Amino acid sequence: MLDSIQFDLDAYLRRIGWEGERRADAATLRGVHLAHLRAIPFENLDAVGGRAPSLDPADLTAKLVHSRRGGYCYEHNTLFARALEALGFRVTLLNARVVVGADTIASRPRTHMALLADVPGESRPYLADVGFGAIGSLLEPVPLVADVEFAGAGRRHRLVHVPHDGPLEMWLLQAHDPAKDDWTGQYAFTLEPFEKPDFDVINWHIATNPRSPFAQRLYVQHVSAARHLLLDGRLLTRTRPDGTVTEREVTDEAEARRLLEEEFGITAPEEVTLLTG
Repeated sequence: MLDSIQFDLDAYLRRIGWEGERRADAATLRGVHLAHLRAIPFENLDAVGGRAPSLDPADLTAKLVHSRRGGYCYEHNTLFARALEALGFRVTLLNARVVVGADTIASRPRTHMALLADVPGESRPYLADVGFGAIGSLLEPVPLVADVEFAGAGRRHRLVHVPHDGPLEMWLLQAHDPAKDDWTGQYAFTLEPFEKPDFDVINWHIATNPRSPFAQRLYVQHVSAARHLLLDGRLLTRTRPDGTVTEREVTDEAEARRLLEEEFGITAPEEVTLLTG
C-alpha cells in the first residue's frame, strides 16, 4: 500500500485517454494498463541530465500527468500503482532482475520495479508492468500462473518457474520473439513485497551510478498499435508487430529534439544534452 496522499484519478485518466469503466475488474485493469503504455512514453532524461527523478507523488503527477514527459520504471509503476489503488485494486510492489542479454539470472541485480495487482473476486493476482523499457514488455497484465501463454495487444507472453537458491519460487517473464519464433527471458522475480523506501534507494543508484546505462545515454521508447519506437543513444529503431525492424542513426541534436517532440510526445528540457558520446 502506498501513502495516502490524494491521487487525482480524473487527471490521470484524461492523460491516458481512458473513458471506460472505473471498476476494479480484469477488463478495466487490462484497458487502463494498455492506455497508460500508449499515452506516456518511457524516458530517462533526468538521469542523462545528471539527477535522479523524484518519486514524490506530487512530482510524478506534475511530470507524467501534466507535462509532455515520461519516465522510467520506478516513475511509471509508482504512478500506475496509485491509479490502481484509486480504482479499488490492491497492489504489491515487486523487485525484479532484468535478464535481457544476461548470461544468467543471478548475474544481474534486482533493479526493476513491477507490480502485482489483486482483482476482487479472482483467485490469482495479475503481473502488471507499465515501466519496462524493452520490446518484450507487457502491453496488458497477465495472471500469475505458470506455463500458460497469454496474447495481449499483439504480443505473446508466458510465466515460467526457474530454479534458484532461495525459499521463494522464482518466476520468469518470457516474451515471444516473432522474428526468431522463440521465447526470450525478460525479468525474474519472487513474490517478496518491496516498499517505497527500497525503490527510493534503487532509483538513486540507477540514475546516478556512472556505470548505469541509464546514466550514460538516452533511452526513450513509445508504443502504439502500429509500432514500437526506440531511441537508444543515437540509434532509432522501429519495430512492427510482425517483427519487421528498421534502424537509422540520429546524428544531430536538433533532430533528436524534434523526434522526441513529434514522435515520442516528449518536450526535452533545454539543459539536457540528448546525444552524448
